[in-house]
Amino acid sequence: MLVFDCNHQITHQKITNFIDYINKGDVVIFNDVKVIKAKLSAIIKSNNIKLEINLDQEINYQKNCITWQALCKPAKKIKDNDIVIFSKDFEAKITKKLDDGFINIAFPYNKKDFFKKIEQYGQIPLPPYIKRNSFNIDDQKNYQTIYAKNGSAVAAPTAGLHFNKEILSLIEKKGAKIAKITLNVGAGTFLPVRCDKIKDHKMHKEYFEINDQTASMINNAKKNNNKIIAVGTTSLRAIESAVNSQNEIIAKIDDTDIFIYPTYKFKVIDILLTNFHLPKSTLFMLVSAFIGIKNAHNLYQTAIKNKYRFFSYGDCSLLFKNNYE
Repeated sequence: MLVFDCNHQITHQKITNFIDYINKGDVVIFNDVKVIKAKLSAIIKSNNIKLEINLDQEINYQKNCITWQALCKPAKKIKDNDIVIFSKDFEAKITKKLDDGFINIAFPYNKKDFFKKIEQYGQIPLPPYIKRNSFNIDDQKNYQTIYAKNGSAVAAPTAGLHFNKEILSLIEKKGAKIAKITLNVGAGTFLPVRCDKIKDHKMHKEYFEINDQTASMINNAKKNNNKIIAVGTTSLRAIESAVNSQNEIIAKIDDTDIFIYPTYKFKVIDILLTNFHLPKSTLFMLVSAFIGIKNAHNLYQTAIKNKYRFFSYGDCSLLFKNNYE
């Protein structure tokens, strides 16, 4: 764990040292979303062309029909109204071909049956930079936080992968409080910014939930000048998307497409634990906003020099918000 502290000092620690940076009354926020088996192999019914479909976000549900946005490869082979077959008892209809390889795809099932189907026929949707020659059963466990419970993510909130039951217990023994939010992490997490102007980038939407208990816990801690620590950029994005005009958190069920980049002013989060992200990604821009652009580049150069592991199965950084830029 690479630490950028409140004095702008960079130090090398271990994840078990996380508790050294929190105090009684602080609130640590986790995203309790669970990763579903969103990677599906299919063929087009009319011509038997093979497809790889990665579910992204649920966009509609009506009687016995659930529609998702998904990424499809090769997208050039499909057209509107194509029927795709995953197995003898599992098929769907492509309702709309979108840009950048995305599609809308309708599954003629109720939610319970749909999730049973993808659990049976799908695979864990590892990020595209993790290569597997064959199915790896360890990924079903390793690409899921130990507290995963709600929602339906197609990518893991990977900062949470560093935590085990022992560390969670130590947080509570320290007198800090654990809060949970749910944000359905989407495939758009991995899309780079391709626009010449940052403001022109269209951010992906993600569904999130913040309940009354979590909102009250955070608001009370802020009133008492305690720190709010986000485990992962998804926790941070959800919280920063639920702030009212008095800078209080409100319980909320909504979609967020918040795009955080310099010079965003953070309203709630004081400390962020996050992995090391891809260059040109919206997540690195978020880190740059949180600690400052120069500090972010220095931090990443230090990580590279010291051979920290990057991305989803990599190491993490603990970042204190930079209040001086």
